[in-house]
Amino acid sequence: MKLVKRLAIGLVLLLIIGVVGFVVWASNPAAAMATANEALVSDQTVTVTETDWLIFEPSAAPTTGLIFYPGARVTPAAYAPLAHELASAGYLVVIVPMPLNMAIFGSDRADAVLAAYPQIEHWALGGHSLGGAMAAKYTYEHPDTIDGLILLAAYPTASNSLAERELASSMIYASNDGLATLVDIEAARPLMPSTTRWVEIQGGNHAQFGWYGEQSGDLPATISHAEQQQQTLDAALDVLQQLDQ
Repeated sequence: MKLVKRLAIGLVLLLIIGVVGFVVWASNPAAAMATANEALVSDQTVTVTETDWLIFEPSAAPTTGLIFYPGARVTPAAYAPLAHELASAGYLVVIVPMPLNMAIFGSDRADAVLAAYPQIEHWALGGHSLGGAMAAKYTYEHPDTIDGLILLAAYPTASNSLAERELASSMIYASNDGLATLVDIEAARPLMPSTTRWVEIQGGNHAQFGWYGEQSGDLPATISHAEQQQQTLDAALDVLQQLDQ
């Protein structure tokens, strides 16, 4: 009995150590680069507000909005340049921080944003990597609420198939992505609406969808960060413009 008790105590201690280690690891996300922090400053066309969310609001009252879920262990500010550009084009953009920097623990956080902006007529949901997968999950679960989906190096799971949905959507992925590979993206094709726009960024990689530096397991990009961001912006705008029509 003493041996069993010691084994049980040992297992509990290992579990506690594992949980604490995970929390510490998840609580230290990749920091935003200087370019991203510069995009957190308001200007004549966009007001940036940092509350529970990062809010990018255009000067003219928007009717279409985008809620964005960050990638795993990436600080929300790393997506500020893209959000600022989209807001400059006339769209409300709200980047939503996640519990332990993991969207899997907060896939329903779009609820509060939707409630805070009842004046927005059309909503798109977007996200990078794990954030994109959780954005797809939320979209699947809220067919009457979300009109558009913008996935960056991300795809839905088989249990959240959107194949039968009427949805303005774009799958934006990169040829040199070492994490969301071309094989992964192609396998997800049957899970997306037939009208989905598939945008492959030649020479881009996983990390350059945000501004947080290199990422373990990724492949080197052969195009500039700015060029990948411009192609991403163009594809995202295409979805939001469809919602305006």
